[in-house]
Amino acid sequence: MRSDRVVVIGGGLAGCEAAFRLANMNVPVELVEMRPAKTTAAHKTGYLGELVCSNSLKSEDINTAQGVLKREMRKLNSLILMAADRCRVPAGSALAVDRDLLGRTVTEIITGHPLIQVTIKEMKDLPESGITVVASGPLTSDALSASIARLTGEEHLYFFDAVAPIIAVDSIDMNKVYAGSRYGKGEDDYLNCPLNQEEYDIFYDALLKADSIPIEGVDEGLYFSACVPIEVMARKGKDTLRFGPMRPVGLPHPETGQVPYAVVQLRKENREGTMVSMVGFQTRMRWGEQERVLRLIPGLEKAEFLRLGAMHRNTYINSPKVLTETLQLRGNPDLFFAGQITGVEGYMESAATGIVAGINAARRYLGLEPVVLPRETMIGSLCRYISDPENRNFQPMNANFGILPPLEKRIKNKKLRNQVLGERSWQKINEFSEEFAK
Repeated sequence: MRSDRVVVIGGGLAGCEAAFRLANMNVPVELVEMRPAKTTAAHKTGYLGELVCSNSLKSEDINTAQGVLKREMRKLNSLILMAADRCRVPAGSALAVDRDLLGRTVTEIITGHPLIQVTIKEMKDLPESGITVVASGPLTSDALSASIARLTGEEHLYFFDAVAPIIAVDSIDMNKVYAGSRYGKGEDDYLNCPLNQEEYDIFYDALLKADSIPIEGVDEGLYFSACVPIEVMARKGKDTLRFGPMRPVGLPHPETGQVPYAVVQLRKENREGTMVSMVGFQTRMRWGEQERVLRLIPGLEKAEFLRLGAMHRNTYINSPKVLTETLQLRGNPDLFFAGQITGVEGYMESAATGIVAGINAARRYLGLEPVVLPRETMIGSLCRYISDPENRNFQPMNANFGILPPLEKRIKNKKLRNQVLGERSWQKINEFSEEFAK
């Protein structure tokens, strides 16, 4: 047993998962987070585990890739999901949370653990020795980015995420919107703003003409699909929005039974239901333009925007060239990476890699061999994807059934195939958990 602490850089979802796992394996941890001493353009609080893009952690349906991932993470005692269960807000089959409450909850759990020491400072250089988990996230500081680039020998790749506006519910014209979840799944957890063709055309034209904030170095081909700004999406074609975030299918009006021409969905942001976010409406329009254009949507004519959309940088390493499947740096087994900086995309995906990095950093500290999760699991396949040296055109990846190894016997029915893939993953994560617990 060594006497020094494992250093975890970054207090986001991945860093907190890694620190929590290390401490629960009786390994002392120093968790270093620069906020609130130094903040970022996207963060609003000094809490650990702050969510910056959306309050939705996506589906819990075990027949979806996100549901499979969450089930695996729960089996591995995920800190973030444990905290999220305490902070839920209604969202149909999705797991959505009160984001401030989640941040407070994660912070209380981490700071209350006797083996975790939290240090608030900017980490400008990687430690020269000792076991370290780098989970500095998509907003890694310039100084630390340069330190990582020097060590990996790779230039960082950049693309940009955009966040959606939040609206005060009491400013919405409830006579023009209706509650309901798509296809009736869950309770009436969303507010829906229906648009007829004329209203859609007016909105679409205004969106195309809106002035956006130019950001130096942006290559629009490098937006991740889940966070493409609404105005960028609109330029792909007039019907792109109607088949994307404004798709009306499964959302008939409860009084007429008619499906609108287009729909804007609003999702609860807090337990009290006083705030809603615009689903899929990430944007980098100038703030004045956002208010003007978005108030063309029926029901939002007098909307009070509690937060307007913004855009921020996302930084990640070329993981297939520099990481192993155990999330260790090739050539330096004491250095681990986790979270979005590895090229996984999404809250849960980031947290999941934090669990893996935490497990293997602890095993390294304890003198044990690192472990590789079964590739039949969603977590294992994510780790495989980001570390596969054959992946020559690396782009960020989120959980999906396509990254799992194919079944031995082909199943044509997609729903049944995904169900079988999920069952196989559950069997494999249980086997892994039982073996790991010995």
